[in-house]
Amino acid sequence: MGKTPNRHQAGDDLQTGTKLSISKNFIEGFEENLIFKIPWRHHVEIFTKCKTTDEAIFYVQKTIQNGWSRSVLIHFMEAQLYNAQAKALTNFDKYLPDTQSDLAKETLKDPYNFDFLTLSENFKEKELENALVTHITKFLLELGQGFAFLGRQYPIQIGQNERRIDMLFYHTILRCYVVVELKTTEFEPEHAGKLSYYVTAVNHQLKHEYDNPSIGLLICKTKDQVDVQFALESVRQPIGVSEYKLSKIIPENLKSVFPSIEEIEDNLK
Repeated sequence: MGKTPNRHQAGDDLQTGTKLSISKNFIEGFEENLIFKIPWRHHVEIFTKCKTTDEAIFYVQKTIQNGWSRSVLIHFMEAQLYNAQAKALTNFDKYLPDTQSDLAKETLKDPYNFDFLTLSENFKEKELENALVTHITKFLLELGQGFAFLGRQYPIQIGQNERRIDMLFYHTILRCYVVVELKTTEFEPEHAGKLSYYVTAVNHQLKHEYDNPSIGLLICKTKDQVDVQFALESVRQPIGVSEYKLSKIIPENLKSVFPSIEEIEDNLK
């Protein structure tokens, strides 16, 4: 017969087993807790700048999902991503499958922050487009994760006419083309019609069978909510409408006085 363990030994074994169980549970809980999945300095930025718990959790989750560095996290917090994301007016629910619709709505923001640009008063759409392409890395950062830039004034042949799309992107997460039109004026209903026209053309000529339906994004200076809603009901393609913010405006009479950011950077080099 085997030796019967004494009470002290059994107690020691039980105590050791309990400790192992507690340690294992603690470690598993530690690994699953969102708080321990990002660096401490990220937490300092989040909890000193966020106004609510929901906002803080939002930035923690986004940091984990996208692998943001601290500088990228700070950029999105300063751009108020929490308040801007999923605020664009869209008709995605009507024209996209539920899963893609929800993801597409989360992808678009309102407004977009173009404060990395410096433009003069009364700038034209071509100037805005040129400036965004010049700062394409910062523009892509502002658009968010997944956008791949394909080109500006992208040519597309429709019948006997060659049309040009302001900016064309492919979204690697949504798995679809994104047609972007820029307007330096207040939203007008015909803007939605033209964008819908381009989205239709992209679906016919560029979209492959493994791509999801293309979507359109109109970025304008200002918009009337009701006006946009009526316009989106009248088109047959998935479209979102957002505004942009731009605070660095140089008055025309001082345009030649101050050097541009590019000139300053060139001189520093």
